[in-house]
Amino acid sequence: MDTLAVVLEAPEKLALSRLDLVEPGEDDVVVNVEWSGISTGTERLLFTGRMPPFPGMGYPLVPGYESVGRIASAGPNAKRRVGERVFVPGARCFGPVRGLFGGAARRLVVTAAKAIPIDESLGADGVLLALAATAQHAIAPGAMPPDLIIGHGVLGRLIARIVVAMGAPAPVVWELNPERAEGGRGYQVLSPDADSRRDYRCICDVSGDSNLLDTLVQRLAPGGEIVLAGFYSAPLSFAFPPAFMREARIRIAAEWREPDLAVVRALIAEGRLPLDGLVTHQRDFASAPEAYRTAFEDPGCLKMVLDWRDCQ
Repeated sequence: MDTLAVVLEAPEKLALSRLDLVEPGEDDVVVNVEWSGISTGTERLLFTGRMPPFPGMGYPLVPGYESVGRIASAGPNAKRRVGERVFVPGARCFGPVRGLFGGAARRLVVTAAKAIPIDESLGADGVLLALAATAQHAIAPGAMPPDLIIGHGVLGRLIARIVVAMGAPAPVVWELNPERAEGGRGYQVLSPDADSRRDYRCICDVSGDSNLLDTLVQRLAPGGEIVLAGFYSAPLSFAFPPAFMREARIRIAAEWREPDLAVVRALIAEGRLPLDGLVTHQRDFASAPEAYRTAFEDPGCLKMVLDWRDCQ
């Protein structure tokens, strides 16, 4: 069994390649992917070669951790139904080609636990589940929800929508790019220069800008917290005296966990967390090289989705 997949052969070198798949086991399912999303954070770093080294890193690799498809076959212990639509947060089923994160392919082999049933009505918007869970993870249980969010891309919008869904006070979102300043849902989007507040209790940064910490510390209330929810390829630093005076706290939000996914699935099912308006671009799988460049270079592209449904 094989599949067509997006392969990053080296930095800045992307191709569609036919890859052999590992043999499914008794606990595995085979998923025919319908749509896969392109991440403008981690996948951009992989594409440009700026991803900091960590276990599993290397080329060639299959990117992608936002896939939606249907189960084509299931092992006897899989407890999944053939034809069921599922979300798959990546796969490692390509033999010697690394799956980092391994979701950008027509066909995937994963354990049944990684094939998460989703509502039929979500369609291509289902690729947003990973980002929605990441947004939920940034709002730690019992912690104060952010009242300032830095960046109005998809992740920033999802964090803001979740805060509103929680019934917490609507956050302010900073955005420098006028093309991304529209689309607030019950919250205000401002340029930093238009915001004079210096009493934010919780600031959540999803920009990935490693030079922002001093600016954010200056906007904190005493005892306030900065949540680093982006991915930073450069070292972060800050001036100690202003942070000392405010007794500032800094927290890092990493990858989502299963409880985060459960929360956002419930919010979506209850109609409290809308996903509409976030997938702004779709391209056929055959246009993958162009689609990745658009996702990384066009500021008007919030989320690019590859459509694999016509792929054999």
